Amino acid sequence: MEELVKKVLYTGVGLVATTTEKLQKTVNDLVDQGKVPQEEGKKIVDEFVSSTESKRNEFEKRTSELIESIVRRLEIPTNSDYTALSKRIAKLERQLKTVQSKEVAAPKEKTSTKATK
Repeated sequence: MEELVKKVLYTGVGLVATTTEKLQKTVNDLVDQGKVPQEEGKKIVDEFVSSTESKRNEFEKRTSELIESIVRRLEIPTNSDYTALSKRIAKLERQLKTVQSKEVAAPKEKTSTKATK
């Protein structure tokens, strides 16, 4: 699941990078042709990059919220659940070893199997 999310995010980043490059090339061509002043071209590209960055943050936030919602609905254990369980198991194992070592250290009294008269 995590790999799928990473692929989606990386695809989005790649798409934005490609779009930014094409926009930059188009703006450079317009500047070279004298149709757009250089300052205006730079402003167009900067606004696009800024807008894309804020949308990327929003997309990542929404994606994260969606994934968390799915994990909760499916009741999939999280990494923190595993960590808590691991700590609990380790504690129980220590307690068990302590109890077992006390039983070995204090042998039980032998009971006689002889019949009394």
